[in-house]
Amino acid sequence: MNPSLWWHNAVAYQIYPRSFADANGDGIGDIAGIISKLDYLQKLGINLIWLSPVFRSPMDDNGYDISDYYDIATEFGTLAEMETLIAEAKTRGIRILMDLVVNHTSDEHAWFVSARQSKTSPYRDFYIWRPANADGSPPNEQRSFFGGSAWQFDPLTGEYYYHLFSKKQPDLNWENPQVAEAVYTMMNWWLEKGIGGFRMDVIELLGKEVDRGILSNGPRLHSIIQEMCRRTYGNYDVLTVGETWSATPEIAKQYSDPANHELSMVFTFEHITMVWHPEHGKWQPMPFDLLKFKQIIHKWQTALADVGWNSLFWNNHDLPRAVSKYGDDGKYRVESAKMLATALHFLKGTPYIYQGEEIGMTNVQFDDIEDYQDIETLNFYAERVTAGVTHDAMMTGIHANSRDNARTPMHWQASPHAGFSTHTPWIAVNPNYPQINVEKALQDPNSIFYHYQKLVQLRKNLPVMVYGRYSELLAEHPQVLAYTRTWQNEQIVVFNNFSGDSVTIDLPAGVRGLHGQCLISNYAPTQQLGERLTLQPYESFALHHRLTTP
Repeated sequence: MNPSLWWHNAVAYQIYPRSFADANGDGIGDIAGIISKLDYLQKLGINLIWLSPVFRSPMDDNGYDISDYYDIATEFGTLAEMETLIAEAKTRGIRILMDLVVNHTSDEHAWFVSARQSKTSPYRDFYIWRPANADGSPPNEQRSFFGGSAWQFDPLTGEYYYHLFSKKQPDLNWENPQVAEAVYTMMNWWLEKGIGGFRMDVIELLGKEVDRGILSNGPRLHSIIQEMCRRTYGNYDVLTVGETWSATPEIAKQYSDPANHELSMVFTFEHITMVWHPEHGKWQPMPFDLLKFKQIIHKWQTALADVGWNSLFWNNHDLPRAVSKYGDDGKYRVESAKMLATALHFLKGTPYIYQGEEIGMTNVQFDDIEDYQDIETLNFYAERVTAGVTHDAMMTGIHANSRDNARTPMHWQASPHAGFSTHTPWIAVNPNYPQINVEKALQDPNSIFYHYQKLVQLRKNLPVMVYGRYSELLAEHPQVLAYTRTWQNEQIVVFNNFSGDSVTIDLPAGVRGLHGQCLISNYAPTQQLGERLTLQPYESFALHHRLTTP
């Protein structure tokens, strides 16, 4: 590993701009709101912000449908404010990671507006068009990830265009080299503004071969990314992370091996999809299985131990709240939120904190489908209820896994609208904001916030936490995740009880009798291990000690 890479000991924080902080009182979060909270993020200690898209957009998919890559959505602010955010963050030692959405654009992007006017448009081949079948039906039966057909008939030219997401998100044609040129020009324009890199939305789809039904990891994908690196971010000291839902460890190594000149790291989702139903997906949730989870973590930690790099996360703007999914958002909310933080942050890789995770925000349970705003949630609700799924069954899945769980406004205070805005927000605030908010967390020295703050600081100070070799302990225990991280003559031993019960375990020979410094804990600090260990509900701790040389 190259210890000189700045992002190895970095901790990232994801901001969903629409829901973070509203400075102008229109009910929608904005860039000025983010700027006003930079001191808070500096206090947390993070040094990288992943900013979900703020580009100009009609907001069919909350900004992931971009109509102008060179401008900012009016509800978020101005380009000048974006430049101020980059500069103000930099003065606090924080870099801005932009969200690069180049699998598709909005149907309101100038390229697509031109492309649909005529088959001879210079931008026609920027998108994927096919004639209808003889009976007028779509070219094939491929489906959109948001439900329904992936093909939309356009009467202006009598052909179908391809969209893997909303029909307002036509896919770009990466087999056309002019698309690549236009994207590289745009990426370099942003890099020159001093951003810290890119989070790359559904990057694995760029090499798709539509007519062969190949979507992820197409044969041209890695050559596309290598050229992108060579022409853009490879010439800057930045971080790149790709969203790769289908990556295996071998593919992840291909992406993140420095020798391949592709990406710094990728987001992988095997630990997320393990709780999805094999047939009905996330709308029919499966119980969390710690043994299965441990196998996945072990696989990824060991596979990328020497080549490549892991990204570490529990949740993001597309996923449910961590404490609701993997912990206990009731009686043991504080203990389990701290446990989840400890379990993740001592692993090898770059941790990503999603806004509100650091104060233990929870899933929301709106009773009325009308209270949900997410296009995916609404589309699948309509489609599945029409197909015979009951309202109650569908709402159970939505309460567990809707993307809107992560998108309710950030809780800043116990005041109306959680201090997010002076106006009714674009989506309702979680009703538990009087109990769970930043102001309250900052006043409590034992809050989840200060637990996260400590974890972020430890990563900056301890190379063993960044580079230490991972080794699993208690592999077959159904309630406890335990592991060691070893670097030179130092070792950290980490224990995490994923249950609401007290658990007593017989310790493996290698860690019996250890004593050292308890780096962090969510109960009384444990300084020494005996032959047995009793963990309280959701208890976790990390013990740092020096290895004795023979």
